[in-house]
Order: sequence, then C-alpha cells, then structure tokens
Amino acid sequence: MPIRRATPADVSRIAEIIVFNNRLNFFPIFQDEGFSFGEMQVLPLANAYLADPEKIRDTRVYDDGVIKGLTIVKGREIEKLYVEPAFQGRGIGAMLLDHAVSALGARFLWALEKNESALRFYARHGFAPTGERKLEEGTTEYLVKLERHQ
Repeated sequence: MPIRRATPADVSRIAEIIVFNNRLNFFPIFQDEGFSFGEMQVLPLANAYLADPEKIRDTRVYDDGVIKGLTIVKGREIEKLYVEPAFQGRGIGAMLLDHAVSALGARFLWALEKNESALRFYARHGFAPTGERKLEEGTTEYLVKLERHQ
C-alpha cells in the first residue's frame, strides 16, 4: 500500500491538498472569504508544517508517485483526512481511513454536521454518530463525533 509517513519534502503538497479541500468543502458552509481565500494559503501552511515536526510525524500520505491524499492522526483521533479533489472517487480515502484504523489505532473523528458527503463517506466505512456535538471554534457551526464500530 502506498501509504507512508510524511517527510519535510512533502509539506507543499500536503498544504496544497488541505487548502483546496478546505475551499471546496468548507467555504460553502462558512462563507468566510477572508479565511478561505486570505488566511488559508499554501505557503504559510507549508511553513507551519516545517516549523512543527510533530505535524509531519502525525501525517501519513498516500503516495504512488504523486501524493494524492493524507491523514493526520493523533492518538485515537483522525484529525484530518483529505484526498486531492482530482483523485477523489478512486478508493484513496477508503485506504487512508482503513490505514488510520488498522495501523494507527484510530477510533473516532469529528466532522462538520453540514458536511453531508463526509458523513456519508464515514458511515459507509463503519463510523457512526455518538450523539456528541460541539461548536467549531470561532463559528456557529457544529461538529459531530463519529466512532468506528467494530
């Protein structure tokens, strides 16, 4: 399986995937142009990764010659799972999710309540809502906790 731990050489591609996924998936919900197209930029995010070795350590990339997706797992939580939009629908997200669970011991994640496509994806892969909700910091939108049921 072409999933490996990220390295400093990967940070620009990681940042690019995160930025474009945030714009596609979260801008329609939050409608915050200043954040999505101002603060959320590839270079500053890549530099933040380089400045924090822990971020790189917790990141796994799907790399079959091109980095096509990533997960960030801390402890038992999947903090992020993104696939490059051009490569979505090819099973890469499922492989990353399975790796996070089977190889890294991940058991739960938080997803935006309004991100219906993410909720459907996680449900197809055995994650179900726990009933726990919390506000996304600095917003009026809710996150829902999903846990993997064995």
